[in-house]
Amino acid sequence: MNKNIVSEKISTLCADKNITKAELAERSGLTISQIELIESSDIVPSLSPLIKIARALGVRLGTFLDDSDQFGPVIHRQFDVQQPATFSSQLSSANSHLDFFSLAASKTGRHMEPFLIDIKPSTTHEPILSSHEGEEFIFVIRGSVKINYGKHTHILQQGDSIYYDSIVDHLVSAATTEPAQIVAVVYTPI
Repeated sequence: MNKNIVSEKISTLCADKNITKAELAERSGLTISQIELIESSDIVPSLSPLIKIARALGVRLGTFLDDSDQFGPVIHRQFDVQQPATFSSQLSSANSHLDFFSLAASKTGRHMEPFLIDIKPSTTHEPILSSHEGEEFIFVIRGSVKINYGKHTHILQQGDSIYYDSIVDHLVSAATTEPAQIVAVVYTPI
């Protein structure tokens, strides 16, 4: 998945539903400039606004990630190659540090979004948290991960996991100067 596909799908859905940028901004709680940034950037800034846009359009988050219409089980092999979707932790083109690899892009009608995520150390020292409806489960495969959750900070090591409500402000980042890798499952209600 890349920005062009996400932008294309957002534009198509808005056109199909006869929704203007201003209406999309109002429904999603984002500003028009944030919507324009998402449409024009090479990086999708944070998963949170994408989830808010999906809710505003009345579609699953997976609508932006779907590659085909597979109704049965979907198998993702460890050597399957795909381009990551690079997300930032904030609504700007700076501070991109999360590369998402969808593990179920070809599964249509799904209610969970499983990802393999490579986390690069962030150059920003001030955490910018975000929130969205739903729940998240994270399992650390490699490295050390810092989870800012509300007013608390949790450090997870390889083999550790966390499950939390996404409505609470949160941020996932590398805990050290070394990259980390996680499996994350995101659930967002429609």
